[in-house]
Amino acid sequence: MIMNKNKKPIVVGVTGGSGSGKTTVTKAIYDYFQGHSILMLEQDYYYKDQSHLPMQERRKTNYDHPLAFDTDLLIEHLKMLLNYETIEKPVYDYTIDTRSSEVIIQEPKEVIILEGILILEDPRLRELMDIKVYVDTDDDIRFIRRLTRDINDRGRTMESVIDQYLSVVKPMHNEFIEPTKKFADIIFPEGGKNRVAIDLMTTKIASILQAK
Repeated sequence: MIMNKNKKPIVVGVTGGSGSGKTTVTKAIYDYFQGHSILMLEQDYYYKDQSHLPMQERRKTNYDHPLAFDTDLLIEHLKMLLNYETIEKPVYDYTIDTRSSEVIIQEPKEVIILEGILILEDPRLRELMDIKVYVDTDDDIRFIRRLTRDINDRGRTMESVIDQYLSVVKPMHNEFIEPTKKFADIIFPEGGKNRVAIDLMTTKIASILQAK
């Protein structure tokens, strides 16, 4: 597809708590527009570089706090993509709790899906979005999803997952993530299972693309 560089790309922000289904929603939108000019920009890739810190300090990182993210770099890259400039997206290595030496070359597209737990927390990011989506799922369901994922996919124990959820994830969600719901243009109840909401979202994006 030939991009019309005279018109600004569309930025769709998708957020919600851990286990809310925001990644499922994002993937559903992305898959719907396969073959079109679309990219995904994940906030998780933009955790701060911690290579200057000893390993014991890195292990203490609170990944659910706004200060864990290099938001300045994310904003810089998003603005570059909006200007149809190619970026070098960082890669975060959780095994060493810092950035990898590798980068991902990301070329600009006409639709940008920005996904992450705290993308609505910073007003500078919010100003760059055309559509802001909050995926709203019951706390119990989110916890069960996280518990299942971390045990099955990440080899963690039930005790460690529960302890992290109660000591970090839940309080950070209540303090920083849940309050950003008020900034959303659209709230998706039950995340990826809400096909009606996803269909409405894809229809809206398609209409904007057609108008452009």
